[in-house]
Amino acid sequence: MTCQVKSLLEEIGISELTNEQVETLCSIAEKAARNYVLSKVPSRRVPVLNIAVDIEGPKPVTVDVEVEIALSASMKNYDVQTLAGEATKQAFEAVKAFLGEVACKSSR
Repeated sequence: MTCQVKSLLEEIGISELTNEQVETLCSIAEKAARNYVLSKVPSRRVPVLNIAVDIEGPKPVTVDVEVEIALSASMKNYDVQTLAGEATKQAFEAVKAFLGEVACKSSR
């Protein structure tokens, strides 16, 4: 089973991100989605877990997260679509938290 979920984060008006902030943002989003999936399903049951994070625009920043999951045959009754959707939500929550911190720091 493979499922791809693609969502677009609402535009967030903050100052332009540095290259370092963009790298950090990608890493945070990917880690949040991966940690969520692996907290729900043992890693040995997840032969495919691809997470792509794409960031566009200096202001407003648009973030796109895509989660692709394939589970082993023994997990055939598991709702992969919901798992991918929840992992994407976790990634966006992490993104929002990070961008909130960046916005706070830049307004000082």
